[in-house]
Amino acid sequence: MRRCRHSLLYHAALFLTASCLSSSLLYAAEPVNNDPPQNDKTSPSTAPRYSEKDLEQLESSHRLFPLNEKITYNLASAYAAYGHQLFAQKRYEQADAVFLKAQELYPDDAAYALLRGICNYHLKKYEIARSELEQARSQAGDSIEVLFFLGLVLYDTDDRQQAVELWELALKRAPGRKEILDVLSKARKETAVEASMDQGHSSRFDLSYDPDVDTAFALTVLDVLESAASTVNSELDHYPQARVPVGIYKRSDYRTVTDSPDWSGGVYDGKIRLPFGSAKEINPALRAVLYHEYAHVVVFELTRGNCPLWLNEGIAEVFGRTQYNRPLTELEHAVRKGVVTDFRKLEKSFSGLASADAMLAYQQSYSMVDYLVTTYGWHRVKQILVGLGNGLNIETAITAALADYNLTYDGIIREWRERLVGGSTEEK
Repeated sequence: MRRCRHSLLYHAALFLTASCLSSSLLYAAEPVNNDPPQNDKTSPSTAPRYSEKDLEQLESSHRLFPLNEKITYNLASAYAAYGHQLFAQKRYEQADAVFLKAQELYPDDAAYALLRGICNYHLKKYEIARSELEQARSQAGDSIEVLFFLGLVLYDTDDRQQAVELWELALKRAPGRKEILDVLSKARKETAVEASMDQGHSSRFDLSYDPDVDTAFALTVLDVLESAASTVNSELDHYPQARVPVGIYKRSDYRTVTDSPDWSGGVYDGKIRLPFGSAKEINPALRAVLYHEYAHVVVFELTRGNCPLWLNEGIAEVFGRTQYNRPLTELEHAVRKGVVTDFRKLEKSFSGLASADAMLAYQQSYSMVDYLVTTYGWHRVKQILVGLGNGLNIETAITAALADYNLTYDGIIREWRERLVGGSTEEK
């Protein structure tokens, strides 16, 4: 289960969406609005958009007249605008490369360091992000944006106390700012719960666990997660570079930290959170949860968080069911009654569903992804995920990935329904 609304990346998106970014380029980091940025004070909605061809022409002019300030200024403005266009599409690597070119033209402009810091935070390149954000802070002082994002980087790299101090300073500068209040509230809840936790590590994971959890059990959790990572990374041909934080909580603390429904068996919100506090040994059901939650790590990286929930949960269920394959009882009943849920209604959160409805949503999501994998292969599923990560919507991503088959979103749903009605939902 993955619940996006708890993620600090989600808070970052909210912050940027709501932010009135006063410095000349700061609003360029906004990932929701597609208005391009510029290097002046004009409205984002009236600034021009740029293509690679436009940039090439401006770069050619700058090579001919490198000391002409107007040409340099226009090129930097174009880089800023094009970088924002890429950022809005969640193409963070490309956006960072373009902002770097602008930064090379104006190395003393803190706005470019801020933009690069934000890009690299989203890429989980925390050392680069911290360096750029600290540079922006040294150049322009304690702007709300710098304090907010530098706090996010510090928090995600386990320097929580300093992160909280930066957010408290930001809140003094912007009293009542909801996004800052939200991250502070989340940080304080987590700190209160996790302050006394024990620690463990493996090659890919950093683990914190409740003091009542047996150390041998905690280390076994790490072993299983390592196995899950090897399997998921190989199938999806993606290998996350950042270490993955993991927490094992007793059930009451898990609810406090995640605000999850009672049926939740795990959450990934930038950290894998597990309500395993009372468990003594790893059984197949718990192994399934670990494979499931790790799959969310890879899906999130590939899609930049732009993934319909049915696809996200369906992929996680496919991997989880390699360890513990439960009957698809709710789906079978729904098929017999003709009440299978429209997939477009499964693109958002499942958290408001009753337990039985949630089970159906997960089983239906699994069934669809299992159909995609067995029919078209993991490489096609990955193409869909990469398309989503490049800013495509699900309809366009499916159409592009399955162009060889001339299939659309509706076409895949139709094929799946035909198989479901014509065959059995029992697993092989």
